[in-house]
Amino acid sequence: MRESGALLPTLDRLSAGPRESLLTIRSFVDGLGDRSYAFIIATLNVPNMVPTGIPFLSTVTGVPMVLLVVQYFLRRPTPWLPELVGRRSLPRGKLQDFLQGRARRHIEWIEDAIHPRHDWWVSGTPRKLMQITWALLIVLLALPIPFDNLIPAWAITFFCMALIERDGVMAMLGWLLTFLAILWTIFLLTIGMAMLHTLLHAIF
Repeated sequence: MRESGALLPTLDRLSAGPRESLLTIRSFVDGLGDRSYAFIIATLNVPNMVPTGIPFLSTVTGVPMVLLVVQYFLRRPTPWLPELVGRRSLPRGKLQDFLQGRARRHIEWIEDAIHPRHDWWVSGTPRKLMQITWALLIVLLALPIPFDNLIPAWAITFFCMALIERDGVMAMLGWLLTFLAILWTIFLLTIGMAMLHTLLHAIF
């Protein structure tokens, strides 16, 4: 199910109910509907958007993202989650407090910046091309290529925002960073091949 409007009303709907009642991750994901894939991928992608220097971080987070994007292209309504993950829960009262506190102002600010616009970029053929590119970037992110995760990570997040809110500006930013990611990857591979050639030449 695809709700019109911003994400905040969806979060309010999911958190509604007795404060002591529990909201499972499975119910939360199901409630997001077709936004759930982009939402979860964007969440998993957050650590990759910061230059932490942690080895193989993008691979550890990227592999689950690849599994999610495979399900997305298989047209599952919502992603399958392991039972151990899906049954974990949070009291609705805590989520209500979170949404009614400082977080609400920040979420509203984000919604003012990210909203449906420039529909051409997120519909029809451009949308399909964006989805394919989004998937390829996720695969690239999961590969253990040193120093190559930051730009693709930001491109993935912009595409996620475009898919969640049908925001053409986010799509355009995603395409810009995709172009930069391609150039940067080519540069790294060129440097890597040159270093390998020099090493082999020195050994043999």
